[in-house]
Amino acid sequence: MMTPDFDKLGGLIPAIVQDDETGEVLMLAFMNQQAWEATLKTGKATYWSRTRQELWIKGQTSGHQQIVKEIRVDCDADTVLLKIKQLGGAACHTGHRSCFHKKVENGSVQIVGEPVFDPKEVYGK
Repeated sequence: MMTPDFDKLGGLIPAIVQDDETGEVLMLAFMNQQAWEATLKTGKATYWSRTRQELWIKGQTSGHQQIVKEIRVDCDADTVLLKIKQLGGAACHTGHRSCFHKKVENGSVQIVGEPVFDPKEVYGK
């Protein structure tokens, strides 16, 4: 089994997350080797939280899990692309479908789309 090169960025690799059906980019997260191995073993997207310094299984709190359908590794073996099925309709902790819901246009930022859920109800914050 091929293993990504975790040494280039100090033990982490970027993980681009894309909806398997639509191709929409939903988020970018980071994985360490432990997150990589957990993702392969469980089929659920697992990441390394740089702020909390712990493994983070997407959807463990919100229920909006990411089921991995396909994994691709880039030519340098230092970035992965996860093609996933997004359960619950939203990947972003703000309640939006995609973390990329802010569009820069003519020097200003526009919010694209409406939240799918209220983060206060889901996370209690």
